[in-house]
Amino acid sequence: MLEIIKGILWAIVTVLIILSGIYFSKQLSFPQLKIKKIIKSLKDNNNKGLSTIKTLFLTLAGRIGVGSIAGVALAIYIGGPGTIFWMWIIAIISAPLAYTETLLSIKYKDIKNNIGGPSHYIKKGLSKKKLAIIYSILVIISYLIGFIPIQSNTIVKSIDIINQTNHLLIGIILAIISFIIIKGGINKIAKVTDKLIPFMTILYISMALFVIFTHIEKFPLVIMDIIKQAFNLKPFLSGFIVTILIGVQRAIFSNESGIGLGGIAASASNSQNGSQSGYIQILGVYITTILICTSTAFMILIFDYQNITLNNPNGIELTSLAFNYHFGNIGNILLVLCILLFSFTTILTGYYYCESSLKFLSKKINIKILIIITPLSVLLGTTTSPTTIWQMIDILVAVLALINIYAMIKLKKEITDYHNKKDVKR
Repeated sequence: MLEIIKGILWAIVTVLIILSGIYFSKQLSFPQLKIKKIIKSLKDNNNKGLSTIKTLFLTLAGRIGVGSIAGVALAIYIGGPGTIFWMWIIAIISAPLAYTETLLSIKYKDIKNNIGGPSHYIKKGLSKKKLAIIYSILVIISYLIGFIPIQSNTIVKSIDIINQTNHLLIGIILAIISFIIIKGGINKIAKVTDKLIPFMTILYISMALFVIFTHIEKFPLVIMDIIKQAFNLKPFLSGFIVTILIGVQRAIFSNESGIGLGGIAASASNSQNGSQSGYIQILGVYITTILICTSTAFMILIFDYQNITLNNPNGIELTSLAFNYHFGNIGNILLVLCILLFSFTTILTGYYYCESSLKFLSKKINIKILIIITPLSVLLGTTTSPTTIWQMIDILVAVLALINIYAMIKLKKEITDYHNKKDVKR
């Protein structure tokens, strides 16, 4: 039943993502192609609060999670190499959605508390308080029963590859470390992500480049296979359509364009320039999908993955085999290190998204409740089936995307006017 619901929702979301992405690309003069402005957006003169660069790291911490490693591997295992091509296409098409949701988030954010996101522009811009409340509740549910548990689930699965461990014990350790950091609030979280994100991004891309250069003769064949399989029309329904849908799901799951979560992170900055923050979010999309996810894809595709059979896969099992093949005995150690870094930073950002959403629902709710529940969510993930978690995540992400895209379409005139006003000044 969940598979049917997921299939219907993602068919609708896929169409909406593509159409709205194309529409806003045209209306905003293709911001995803303005490389100079994207690079220029990295310059930040803000000396108070979080800089836009730190919000980029915060956003990347949320985006570069297990979806960039296990999720991509699972996509290739189920839908074939063609899914990667559609991930690239959707990243480019959907990037303007990351830009537009950020514009609206900055325009309608709660300046006093430095929080914003879809809930704020749905309430203030659309005057739909109930829908805004639903969105906030869904964000909290999505992270506490989906995004956060799948991170800890993947961590224990990756450690098991090296040595069978007590999942509960690992879960307790992760929960304690998470509690210590999130207790320090957004500034403490940003300090951690500010240090870890650049390191883990450079490390991961360097590993992929090593694999490519040491197997350079296979690289052209991999590219050809990706493109060829992307347009494999036989059989149409079980091949071509499934490949596209899986590619779209993984792209949206990894870069979060159209979901609205990037707008929540961008609002943590003191910046009032929605255009600059929007370009920063486009850069985040490219780093996540074009660099990180593609790095995972190449490391798996330059490996005989077709003959592998997995039972109830998380996706990390296939990645482990690829790492072992490319890096020998230290392959699994490198994988565990990457998983720990990617997953843990996602847990921290996930907490902040929940905190921001909880503050929107009510300023009177004690945040300490969330500080206790989040580590429990981390613990829960270490003992839950990954298949169930992935299904829940896919459904929840689709619903969040539907609400957010609806809001952006209704506010399209405001988006265009705000963009023209702010972007011209840059």
